[in-house]
Amino acid sequence: QVHLVESGGGLVQPGGSLRLSCAVSGSAVNDYIMAWYRQAPGKVRELVADIINGGHSNIRDSVKGRFTISTDSATNTVSLHMDGLQAEDTAVYLCDAKKSYFSANDYWGQGTQVTVTS
Repeated sequence: QVHLVESGGGLVQPGGSLRLSCAVSGSAVNDYIMAWYRQAPGKVRELVADIINGGHSNIRDSVKGRFTISTDSATNTVSLHMDGLQAEDTAVYLCDAKKSYFSANDYWGQGTQVTVTS
């Protein structure tokens, strides 16, 4: 059983930065496709970025150039570094792990709130 715990959310002004972390237990972070999703009030959950077994990453167009995803096998974490935050980045950010894109089983964290406001 994989357990995910997110941290690092908070309140930030437009143009600011945050680094979200997701601690993985029960398995090695690089054994999975690790992803960050976000869900804003009244909106559907959307994929922000994912990283495949600690290698290739995919970043959502609207955050490309501002957000970076990475894994750290020493601490068994996946991080999302966010620069140039905008009000539309406000959402609950959730960490997800799956063995493959075709896997029927996903593991989710509880989420961490990011609020961008002046």
